[in-house]
Amino acid sequence: MRSRTPLVALLSVTALALTSCAAGANTGGGGSSGTLVDGKTFTSVISTDPGSLDPFVTVMSVARSIDRFLYGRLVEVLEDGSVVSGLAEKWESDTTQAVFTLREGLTCEDGTPLTASDVAANITHITDPANGSPLIGLQVQPGTTATGDDDARTVTVTSGRPDAFLVENIGSISIVCGSVIDDPKALAAGEGSTGMFTMGEIVPNSQYTLTRRKDFTWGPGDWDPDQKGLPDEVVFRVVPNETTSVNLVLSGEVNAALVLGPDKKRLQDAGLFHTEIPTPGGQLVFNQNEGRPTADQAVREALVESLDLDQLRKVLTGGEGTVPTGLVTVSPNPCRADVVSGFLPKFDAKAAAAALDDAGWTLGADGIRSKDGAPLELRMIYPSLFGDAGNAAAELIQSTWKELGVSLTVTAVDSPKLSETLFSTGDWDVSAAPLTVALPSMLVPFYSGPTPPNGTNFAGVDNSEYTAAVTAAAQKAGADGCDDWGAAEQALFSTTSVVPYANIVRSTFANKATFTEGDGIDPTSIRMYE
Repeated sequence: MRSRTPLVALLSVTALALTSCAAGANTGGGGSSGTLVDGKTFTSVISTDPGSLDPFVTVMSVARSIDRFLYGRLVEVLEDGSVVSGLAEKWESDTTQAVFTLREGLTCEDGTPLTASDVAANITHITDPANGSPLIGLQVQPGTTATGDDDARTVTVTSGRPDAFLVENIGSISIVCGSVIDDPKALAAGEGSTGMFTMGEIVPNSQYTLTRRKDFTWGPGDWDPDQKGLPDEVVFRVVPNETTSVNLVLSGEVNAALVLGPDKKRLQDAGLFHTEIPTPGGQLVFNQNEGRPTADQAVREALVESLDLDQLRKVLTGGEGTVPTGLVTVSPNPCRADVVSGFLPKFDAKAAAAALDDAGWTLGADGIRSKDGAPLELRMIYPSLFGDAGNAAAELIQSTWKELGVSLTVTAVDSPKLSETLFSTGDWDVSAAPLTVALPSMLVPFYSGPTPPNGTNFAGVDNSEYTAAVTAAAQKAGADGCDDWGAAEQALFSTTSVVPYANIVRSTFANKATFTEGDGIDPTSIRMYE
């Protein structure tokens, strides 16, 4: 059985970026000055090594951003929510069944045909519990079946339970060649390409080199494979330090980098092209698994009540963050109502202390609260990618909770360590690593259902109101269920299971290149310039 340890992300940033969107506001002109040129190498910075590239098991954004270049999808979902062709030329669906008709002439990296049976086998592989894919419940509902008719080039998918976004979810799965479906080692190395590029050389913790497939013609919609400016090679270069990344972009040694910190101003001042995508920045999730102090709602509420979330947002985002209105931020984001206001504990340090008193946590002479002889000691993990701002926010939470009588250990972690902690060891109490999703249905397996290693409900949330609301929402196609999706999020806020306190604009800057971006850069959109 394949290990069910998904590589999570943090904000799209390191974060869980499970989006099917292929767009982002494009601004600036520095990247597009000059003349379009063919045959270039596009070099993009990634902040951490992605580890396994297996699209059946990873939900880590850095890995999925590379998979975006290697594997085709049945459809592509644009920023405005419209759906255009990918591997499929047409489709029809309701909330329980979808039929995709594949384009003619699809091939794998070795030149063999990609058949409807191969595509169906991808979906069947994900739904088999023995394979431990975290995509079950996330993009593919449990019990889903798929059949392929090679002569008709059709793939028929019957969802195991209603899915309000069936086409978007099934359509955005990375499809691999039939020859590697049952070969985890090959998939971990990015083999079995059905997309625009094939994997070349991998140097762990250094760089990943990809080569463009000259036979690739099935870009989104009416994409033209003969257009000017497409790169022949793509290099993903691992550069953990953001200042170094910015220097490399400014010098032209690399073409693109995601930048979150204060160095972003240097790139803005240089007038470089960049994309802008709103993503979660500040988010607290509490471990409710048995034996954890944060399993007690009174403790969770007191901890949040003691925090000045406005101040915390300013510290984390340098004053540029915005107040979240929901847990879904990335396009197509079909439900855009404010479901957060009025549902988070208000800042009141005295009330927080009184709440812990009432819950039996006594303040000792050493300044640490205890209950039944056990001190109130917590461990918080947060993404190292946030850099100095993340460290400052963590220290603010630590000092605030110390005044409350809570001993908090804070640890900055990279994406692989985050995944291990949340989905394997379980040794954490508070996670400050936000999840980035494009559809409300993508949140469901993270806030309900089985816990690791049998599922992805890493915080052990057991909320009947949330489950009832998402069940009702799934019965309604698309935005028709938005009221229910909103009620579901509010059920999480009401129990202080997750606390969103800051959104940020994620900017990827480019020099001598342009592109669109959603869950990573869309490879078919890259244009290179002299």
